[in-house]
Amino acid sequence: MSQSIRDSLDHCVKCTICETQCPVAAVTPLFPGPKYVGPQAERYRDASREGSPDDSLDYCSGCGTCTLVCPQGVKVAEINAQARAVMKAQKGVPFRDKLISRTVVGGRLSVATSPLYNWGIGVGALRWAAERTVGIHRRAPMPHAARTTFRTWVWRRNLTRRRVRSTHRVVYFHGCAANYYETELARRTVAVLEHQGIEVIIPRQECCGLPMQSNGLLDEARASVRRLAAQLAPYAREGLDIVSTSTSCSLMLKREAREILELEDDPDLRALAPRMFDICEYLVGLYEQGKLQTQMQPVPLTVPYHPPCQLRAHNIGTPAHRLFELIPELRVIDPNVTCCGVAGTYGLKAEKYDIAMAVGAPLFAQVDGSELACCDSETCRWQINSATGVETVHPIELLYRAYGLE
Repeated sequence: MSQSIRDSLDHCVKCTICETQCPVAAVTPLFPGPKYVGPQAERYRDASREGSPDDSLDYCSGCGTCTLVCPQGVKVAEINAQARAVMKAQKGVPFRDKLISRTVVGGRLSVATSPLYNWGIGVGALRWAAERTVGIHRRAPMPHAARTTFRTWVWRRNLTRRRVRSTHRVVYFHGCAANYYETELARRTVAVLEHQGIEVIIPRQECCGLPMQSNGLLDEARASVRRLAAQLAPYAREGLDIVSTSTSCSLMLKREAREILELEDDPDLRALAPRMFDICEYLVGLYEQGKLQTQMQPVPLTVPYHPPCQLRAHNIGTPAHRLFELIPELRVIDPNVTCCGVAGTYGLKAEKYDIAMAVGAPLFAQVDGSELACCDSETCRWQINSATGVETVHPIELLYRAYGLE
């Protein structure tokens, strides 16, 4: 465990604020709370690395709420993540966890077999068999695969049409979800940026390693994020900003890889961190500089908007709200709910699915019956859509409509 994270636990004053704010501890006795499995239990784990004293730490979803609310600055979620990796190294990582953490392999297979894959995720018998054999819950949210990847679209587009050429350039870090499943979101992100007169650069890019980190595969996560950082860092060193439509993936490059994966001294990650922006954060920055196109058409909708846990960890507020204020006739409702429950791959697991649904229940109740919902995180969107049947989109989708780019 990195010394800075280890040292932070000594600042715990047992105020239990993290316990009261933890969405998982509130719905299940299987998780005794972040204080117990974090700074309190770590003192025992630190005394002997021969065994982990309590397997309940695996029920931590990794949402990061505990770290955000701690008044003493204790890295509670980070302590839990590193301790879980030690536990899994000792006891072995289940095949299911290895499977769902390989997002590039899974994405490529999903796209290559998209008609079969998309049919299969809707067949109850096959989903039941997957739960029994692999441990992925039969009702877990599964995204539909695109017929071709976003990167294929980029390649074809570069061959057939002239891109925007500008002195204002930005790099788009799309992540795995936008490449294999939400390709329309990726295309619309490019369109919104180009509408501002910005040239969008889309380099080759690996997975950020977050799914591996979340499942205790820290060595694999380090290798993956290092490859990605090596691909993006040259642009950062040129002075170009890098924007992302995935709040969790961009957080890995901003902070988590250096803290949890102990890559603080990696020169590529250090170069990337100050140049990495959430897409809404970036567009709000343009607006504050007077460079954002503000001529928009009405979008007459009432939309519940859920800011995901990982967005809050960026410490940038909710920049999407600033953008929504610019869209005529758009009414946005904030459900004021901490978490949707899915936490990346957490809610896919058979033993954790019911917990994830219980965590998200207050949010689902407020979204249910809406025409449309909105959220910045891909896995959260899939969870909300699966639980409520309400189409859930990224804030960029609403801007795309308002700009009349459809």
